[in-house]
Amino acid sequence: MLNSLRAALSSAMRPIARGVASTGITPNQITVIGFAFSLLAAWFFYSALPFWGGLLILVTGFFDVLDGAVAKVSGKVTKFGGVLDSTLDRYSDMAIIGSIILGGLCDPLWGILAMIGSFIVSYVRARGEVEGVWMAGVGIMERAERLIVLTVAALIGYTWAGIILLAILANLTALQRLYHIRKKLGKTTPPAQ
Repeated sequence: MLNSLRAALSSAMRPIARGVASTGITPNQITVIGFAFSLLAAWFFYSALPFWGGLLILVTGFFDVLDGAVAKVSGKVTKFGGVLDSTLDRYSDMAIIGSIILGGLCDPLWGILAMIGSFIVSYVRARGEVEGVWMAGVGIMERAERLIVLTVAALIGYTWAGIILLAILANLTALQRLYHIRKKLGKTTPPAQ
C-alpha cells in the first residue's frame, strides 16, 4: 500500500543519499546499521519500554529507506544487497515482535500469530516472485505498514492492540497474496514426469 509513498520518500532523500554516499559508506553498511537500531528497539521492548522501542523503529525505517537511496545514487545496487536487506528485515521483525512477547507487552498467542503472519507475508511474496508474479503493493499489510502499526501503537501506549491488529491483518495479507498468485498463475498443472 505504501510503495508509492516509499518511492516519493526515496526521491526526496536523494540529496541526503548523495551526501552519505560521498562519505564512502556502502549501502550494505547502512543496512547493517539499521539492523543494529532494530535490535536496540527490540531491547527496549524486552525491557517494557515501548515508547523508546517505537521511536527506534522510526530510526530503523529511516535507514531502511536510506540504504536503497544510497545504492541508487552511488550506482551500487546489487542482488546481494537486496538479499541482505530482506534477510535482516526478517531478523528485525522477529526480534522486535519476539521482544514484545518476552517483555510482557502483549498476549503471547497474539504475538506468535503476529510473528507468523509477518514472516508468511514475506515468504509468500518471495515464492510468488520466484514463479514470476510481481508482488509489490499486493496486500494491505506490507512491511512498511506493519512497522507503522507497531510504531504508533507503541508510542501511544497500546502495543498490545498493535500486535492484535498486526496478527489479524498480516495473516489476511498472506491470504490476499496467495489469492493474487493463484489468479496470475491460473489453474495450470505441471506436465507429468
